Amino acid sequence: MSDIVAVRTALISVSDKTGLLDFCRTLEGHGIKILSTGGTAKAIREAGIPVTDVSEHTGFPEILDGRVKTLVPQVHGGILGRRGVPEHVAQMAAHDIAPIDLIAVNLYPFEATVARGAAFEDCIENIDIGGPAMIRSAAKNHESVAVLTQPAHYTAVLHELAAHGGTRLATRKTLAAAAYARTAAYDAAISGWFAGQNGEEYPETFSLSGTKKQELRYGENPHQSAAFYVCAPARFGVATATQLQGKELSYNNYNDTDAAFECVAEFSEQPTVVIVKHANPCGVASALSLADAWDDALACDPVSAFGGIVAVNRILDEETAEKISAIFTEVIIAPDITTGARALLAKKKNLRVLTTGGLPDPTEAGITFKSLAGGFLLQTRDAGRVLPQGLKIVTQRAPTDKERQDMLFAFRVAKHVKSNAIVYAKNLATLGVGAGQMNRVDSARIAAWRGRAAKLDFTGCAVASDAFFPFADGLEAAIAAGATAVIQPGGSIRDAEVIAAADAAGIAMVFTNMRHFRH
Repeated sequence: MSDIVAVRTALISVSDKTGLLDFCRTLEGHGIKILSTGGTAKAIREAGIPVTDVSEHTGFPEILDGRVKTLVPQVHGGILGRRGVPEHVAQMAAHDIAPIDLIAVNLYPFEATVARGAAFEDCIENIDIGGPAMIRSAAKNHESVAVLTQPAHYTAVLHELAAHGGTRLATRKTLAAAAYARTAAYDAAISGWFAGQNGEEYPETFSLSGTKKQELRYGENPHQSAAFYVCAPARFGVATATQLQGKELSYNNYNDTDAAFECVAEFSEQPTVVIVKHANPCGVASALSLADAWDDALACDPVSAFGGIVAVNRILDEETAEKISAIFTEVIIAPDITTGARALLAKKKNLRVLTTGGLPDPTEAGITFKSLAGGFLLQTRDAGRVLPQGLKIVTQRAPTDKERQDMLFAFRVAKHVKSNAIVYAKNLATLGVGAGQMNRVDSARIAAWRGRAAKLDFTGCAVASDAFFPFADGLEAAIAAGATAVIQPGGSIRDAEVIAAADAAGIAMVFTNMRHFRH
């Protein structure tokens, strides 16, 4: 393979015209012939830059409403012909095929068309055919052709033209890899959309793609490497966040911040604060103000809150920011922030502050996946929500309105706690959270122990379990802690035994018929 390849002819066809004219002016300044199509050719020509229409170059007109304009031998032969193979050179000459040394092509905006809710036919017409074909052809023949698939590639190529009079092999190989990644992501978006149109929730082949937003210093542990990729469709959260200050986010920061923000989005009715440590909520509270919600959330487990992640569901105000900044906090994430709060937090140079522009919809459909050895598991997001009218009272005593309110609050928190999960709550604030234990009794005991260590009053509280109590012992541990109202999915073969234990203690219990395991 030759290293430096001179560029004499470039084919440019782009939907994203960012930087297009400056790029073309520089190409023209290097004496490079520019071929182009449709709207791209029009924009170049109107800027006074010489350009040749592809149809003039090939002698073949654009037909079928523009569906066929570059799918001709004069284009693909010019891209795919190997300059160092005599047979290729002879055949290109025999068929009057001129070499094309550089292509700059970005694709019809299919993803954006789908995102804006366009009609089926509009989406179909925004499936690019000629563009991916040219990109793949140029990437395959990277020994001779440079392929640019986004405006961000222009600068590096122009520098090479200025420094070397052509493109280097290493650069062409890098561009080729980016080109295949782009067409793979494009096809993944199309196949996913088509599967959805056909009602296929889990197609035979599932393609996942993402765009790298950040390469991280390390992964879950320092000996692991990591990067953060953003996928479509956009969802308010860490993927949309703007980091206003602080150190670079780590792998664990991203994971915990996502957990905190998804949890706080459950509580749209009132200002709410969620404190997360190691992906589990250690304090959640709703109140009339964020500042009051912070006090109540912190009271649940002030020890675990040290070095935690804080999420709020309202614009972060100065009073709340001042309270949060009184303890060591890794990350604060909010839909937005006031000027005063931002100025106050700026004094904490290492504190990471993120604003997202909105809250995710906890009931929105979506998918999640988990990697396994040799594959991955795919499932719909846990978008389930239990409403007051969906509760089934199974005990002799019905819950009071206050107990019902606290039960639903606790159950929403439990949805975001690692199983086995037990959550005690009172006055729309968590009193204790038991997470990730191998049995439900230990979760109930640990959650109560933490609350008592914080000197909280459990008398008359509600308790939520993310799954059914398999035996009465877990419920009895919650009753011993002071719970008078219980919310759980139900469905155990020993439900009658558990209900009897609740009735014997004179407490209220409801079934949701919805489980919230989180592993």
